[in-house]
Amino acid sequence: MMDQKYRERGSPMKKACWVVVSLLIIACFNSCAVIGRSKDFRPFDESALKNITPGKTTANEVTELFGAPSQVIKLSNGNAYVYARSLSKATGLWLVILTFANFDTQHDRIVFFINSDDVVTHYGSSFKTEAASYEMPL
Repeated sequence: MMDQKYRERGSPMKKACWVVVSLLIIACFNSCAVIGRSKDFRPFDESALKNITPGKTTANEVTELFGAPSQVIKLSNGNAYVYARSLSKATGLWLVILTFANFDTQHDRIVFFINSDDVVTHYGSSFKTEAASYEMPL
């Protein structure tokens, strides 16, 4: 008699499996995918670096070409003008209980070393923002 009741209603384990499968299906339909992008500062014109001649270019000419620096560092024999830009890209996949995310931030920097006479002595640059990428986080 007891076995017949279980066959008619179904076993508790079978019901639990149906509940779990139903929740997984609902979770899949309640998901969200996000793609984002964030830029700081205006892009640098790499070709403007051709106009910089160490020993001749002045600090005023640097600011005319690139605008106000992001940071000015006081050195013992002058200043360093630091220009910085970053590009962040992100992707995300939210599945109610489980979240996958991928973030990538790349930076562009130019540093001009300016002596006490306000003349550029040398500079360095790194352009990496175009390497920032979107990728699926799986």
